[in-house]
Amino acid sequence: MTGTVRPRVALLAAVAGAMIVALDGTVLLVAQPDLQRDLRATVPQVQWTSTGYLLAVAAFLVIAGRLGDRYGHQRLLFAGVLGFGAASAGIALAPGVGWVIALRIAQGVFGALLQPATLALLRLVYPSDRIGAAIALRTSAIGVAAGAGPLLGGLLVAHLGWRAVFLVNLPVALLIAALTLAARLPTPPRTEGGGTDLVTAALFAAALATLVHTLAGVPERGWAAPRTLLGLALVLCLATGVVVRERRSAQPFVPPAVARSVPVVVSMAVLLVTSGGMFGALFVATFVLQDGLGLDPLATGLRVLPMTVLMVLGAPVAQAVLRRYGGRRAAVAGQLLVVLAVVGLSGLGRAHSWPVWSATFAVLGAGFALVMVTATGTVVGDTPPGYAGVAGGLKQTAMNVGPSLGIAVAAGMMPPQPPAALLPAGPPPSGPSTSTALLVLAALAALGLLPASLLPSKRRRPSADGGTQPRRRKSSMQKTLS
Repeated sequence: MTGTVRPRVALLAAVAGAMIVALDGTVLLVAQPDLQRDLRATVPQVQWTSTGYLLAVAAFLVIAGRLGDRYGHQRLLFAGVLGFGAASAGIALAPGVGWVIALRIAQGVFGALLQPATLALLRLVYPSDRIGAAIALRTSAIGVAAGAGPLLGGLLVAHLGWRAVFLVNLPVALLIAALTLAARLPTPPRTEGGGTDLVTAALFAAALATLVHTLAGVPERGWAAPRTLLGLALVLCLATGVVVRERRSAQPFVPPAVARSVPVVVSMAVLLVTSGGMFGALFVATFVLQDGLGLDPLATGLRVLPMTVLMVLGAPVAQAVLRRYGGRRAAVAGQLLVVLAVVGLSGLGRAHSWPVWSATFAVLGAGFALVMVTATGTVVGDTPPGYAGVAGGLKQTAMNVGPSLGIAVAAGMMPPQPPAALLPAGPPPSGPSTSTALLVLAALAALGLLPASLLPSKRRRPSADGGTQPRRRKSSMQKTLS
């Protein structure tokens, strides 16, 4: 693009692109019952409206990032958001559930195109020492969108029906596309020639899709079911094929500059286990609040609401902590908060009031915001120039696989029928309990302490002579985003 780069316009495009995906993920949950009745769909068919989307996203995230690095992230974001909006409009007009499933898969592909591009755009516009506040703003916006999804979905479904949930994406997508074109982004650097190894890309996509599909089936079938074991074995075979081809390839699918970057790799490990522990804990806690304490969905949502609030408000605070104390201390502190919150949830039950539950969820949200901002900033800021797309795709993949893993671990340890006696208040129950499941999830999140301790204490920037020197502090978020 020619002309003066517009950082604020690029920031708006990136934030709005991330928000539309986050909003779509939660707003659909409210619309599914009405969709099922209107299209006379079965429960498995309705589940595939979500599963198909998740599989497509998981399969194509890294491929999309690779394409963006090669052909330009502005093009990928533009194509992805227009395709996402067109697929949404098609779903709104779908005559049957088969069309909805097919178009949701297409929507997942386009969603995969735009997600890495939203991070890569920020890396392209802002230097490493100024990108943190932009990432914090993006993180807060995702939290707002995810939290507002059920409320917005409820209003749309109640007054206009389930189709309005998808139709509303079209004008938003057009606005994001216009912002993308208006940003006037610079041409990204070309780091290598040649094309992408299609076989490796196919194996990579198949491995991720199979992994997510297998983990999604664990709550229904269990870890020891033949289909689960077969799926995990297939993932292992596909992953082995990827590793073998990567070692023999002159131009690996995941560039060595990314695969060998310790800060980038450990940040992805932190995001994987932390999101797994958090979302697994939410799965168990919702189960306890509704089936154990007998609360309705609204009362449950009000108790969990402080977590969303702290995720939104905690992102800029997390950026300040990151700038002052460095990535290692910030990530370890956030990780400890997440672990302590999940352990705290394991001890709550009927005897505890709603402020205690809400305070525990607030700690969980604050810790996750600190980890999210730190790890994302490290991935984007420490990725070598020209590889922001593939790094963003890997980061988003970790954020997709992590929750599936956490929920699978939680479901595998939950009792088949959750009587109130299994709640932690009162005598310790015999056999598996929600408390045990939460403690295991806390241990899963605690695994992130090791990679978090490997993050650099202070980020460094290249100097004129090719070495490194400490980054200078900037004044405020307003200055950073100017």
